[in-house]
Amino acid sequence: MVSRRAPLIFHLPVFLWYLFVLHQDTLLTGGGRLLGAGTYGGRWKYLTFINMVLQTTFFGVCVLTDLVWRLSQSDKRMQRLSLRMSALQDWLFSALAFPIGFFVVMSFWILYAYDRELVYPEQLDKIIPTWLNHAMHTVVLVLLMLELFVVQHRWPNHKGCLAVLVTFCSSYLLWVLWIQHRSSIWVYPILEVLSPIGLCIFLTAAVLVTVSLYVVGEKLHRWRWGRPYVSSHDQPDSSI
Repeated sequence: MVSRRAPLIFHLPVFLWYLFVLHQDTLLTGGGRLLGAGTYGGRWKYLTFINMVLQTTFFGVCVLTDLVWRLSQSDKRMQRLSLRMSALQDWLFSALAFPIGFFVVMSFWILYAYDRELVYPEQLDKIIPTWLNHAMHTVVLVLLMLELFVVQHRWPNHKGCLAVLVTFCSSYLLWVLWIQHRSSIWVYPILEVLSPIGLCIFLTAAVLVTVSLYVVGEKLHRWRWGRPYVSSHDQPDSSI
């Protein structure tokens, strides 16, 4: 166990990193260089981009939580806000940031290994730098694992987390189907080659895998920190 400064020292650079990556990713849309960015839904139809916004938001909340915790040590009136911010941080990590980020990385590289044209056509290599591809599809999981092993979170109740996660997944799938309905464009090439039955199986499996990754996160957290789950801002020196 080390100083309370550790979380902020970790969270602030990660937050700034995500802001930088998002900015660089947005620049690629200029001049129509990135296929699909100018079509219906823009960048918001891609789960990778939504996940980058999610990760940026999460680590931004982490930075604010760390700062509020510091203020609460000298201002007792800030303690209640500190507890609320800590709870929000824990919810975002367990219910969304970890399972969605894990799913994006895992699904991308599995499909890439099987047939990259189904998820990341070769022509994108000429548009998206290799480092940026890994920033969006590899580094995400590395940073999430560091968060899990560096900061002890309070794991919220299962029903609440799963309800939030399933709602997120369902909303995104409805968004994908709506885009196809309005523009006749499938967000990902793999969806174009599936039969209606195959599409239903694929999308259902994607949701189930994402839910299972929530369980993986919980198991890893329990293995790392044991029980009970205590918020990273509830007890002194609870994070590494």
